[in-house]
Amino acid sequence: MGRKDQIIEERYKKLDSLKQAGIDPYPHKYDVKNFSAELYDKHSGLKNGEKTRSKVKLAGRVMSIRDLGKISFGVLRDGSGKIQFILQKNEIKEELLKFFKKSIDSGDFIGLEGVVVRTERGELSVLVKNFDLLSKSLHPLPEKWHGIQDKEERYRKRYLDLIMNPEVREVFDKREEIFKAIREFFTKRNYREVETPLLQTVYGGATAEPFKTKLNSLDMELFLAISPELYLKRLIVGGYDRVFTIAKNFRNEGIDRWHNPEFSMVEAYQAYADYNDIMELFENLYAFVAKKVNGTTKMKFKGKSIDFKVPWKRMTMLEAIKKYVEIDVEKMSIEELYKFIKEKKVEKKGEKTWGWAVQSIFEHFCEDEIEQPTFILDHPLETTPLCKGHRNDSLCRLIERFEPFCMGAELGNAYSELNNPVLQRTLLEEQQKVLEKGKMEAHPYDEDFVNALETGMPPTGGMGLGIDRMVMLLTGQESIRDVILFPFMKPKNSDRK
Repeated sequence: MGRKDQIIEERYKKLDSLKQAGIDPYPHKYDVKNFSAELYDKHSGLKNGEKTRSKVKLAGRVMSIRDLGKISFGVLRDGSGKIQFILQKNEIKEELLKFFKKSIDSGDFIGLEGVVVRTERGELSVLVKNFDLLSKSLHPLPEKWHGIQDKEERYRKRYLDLIMNPEVREVFDKREEIFKAIREFFTKRNYREVETPLLQTVYGGATAEPFKTKLNSLDMELFLAISPELYLKRLIVGGYDRVFTIAKNFRNEGIDRWHNPEFSMVEAYQAYADYNDIMELFENLYAFVAKKVNGTTKMKFKGKSIDFKVPWKRMTMLEAIKKYVEIDVEKMSIEELYKFIKEKKVEKKGEKTWGWAVQSIFEHFCEDEIEQPTFILDHPLETTPLCKGHRNDSLCRLIERFEPFCMGAELGNAYSELNNPVLQRTLLEEQQKVLEKGKMEAHPYDEDFVNALETGMPPTGGMGLGIDRMVMLLTGQESIRDVILFPFMKPKNSDRK
């Protein structure tokens, strides 16, 4: 039997002893009056060796215990921080002191009553007069100095990660602030927050393979939302001028440091606007949130300095290729492009067209080179069927679409929305044919969405922004799994059983 198993067995024996003594190790409630952070603020002027008459009552998890005979020290952590507590002979009933030493372990939840003191060494503490066991921990906490070193284990058992690594909690506290700041930004600009379905009969709004499910009561196939886009556009048709939603999206795609199958996104649509207006909206949103949660637009990520100060750099996709690849794709034929792709072993995207060749070259050579926040504008026509053609492109090869990039990652997607119902019907019908050939990432035909456009949608600009990636950049975390409380993890064999 390993040491951990021995500890667990001993704690189960303590649990049985408590029950036999008539002590409930899991009481229903405890009347908390104080929190550790509050005590530090209130008693910041207390001198070393001083004792107050301030009676306090707080509760939390015992993180550590040091038994020195006539006196015992412990560390209690609550939702606001941690504080030392002291059990000293002649300050607490003898039977309570014995009970503490016999029955209380690190990991247990206890409630404390006592007075605030500052030790001779300057440590603010609670001198305990009474305590209650609130929850008996049956598993030991990870070893104090090493904690949980295995990152996979930290993600699987986030509860232990949060217990042992307080800095992890700080990331998720900041994530909450980021969500609040996003909402503040849009509501100040008269956007209305709405909700859209997560269960959909027809998925759409992005190039992604969906997750399938089934509605038993109607015996029909449903899909988890890959994007709220088509529903938000219906609301623009219905008379909303400015809408946004913060939603979960689900995409059946690869998992890496930038991707999780379930992720959070904010999407926003504005009537009578185009992608130029949305570019300003996007960069101002990032700058606003950065200042709100960090006090500055300057950040450190992977050891490099980045600045979200407005305005961001703007570059067309063709200009980016010319800069980073040193070829002029605008003047190259399809044959020349695909010869280049073959020679450079570039992964081919989509059908054999000029647009898909350009997109393939950009993704292969350019994305990783973009470190500072940069808008990549004017994408090839083939990359989405939901966007307006470029007003200044006589060859009809480009669309008014942009993607912002930073530190090699795409931060979002936006365009001047296609509102021509005749063209939209044609493009979605073409996508349906591609879908029927087995390409699950193609856009399915959505008859009701086309009907909505036929009712009439004003000129509109729209954007989607990946919130998890925003959190990564604004907190300096290099993996999306470090900013999602419960990232997707492949189950262990024991978990499956």
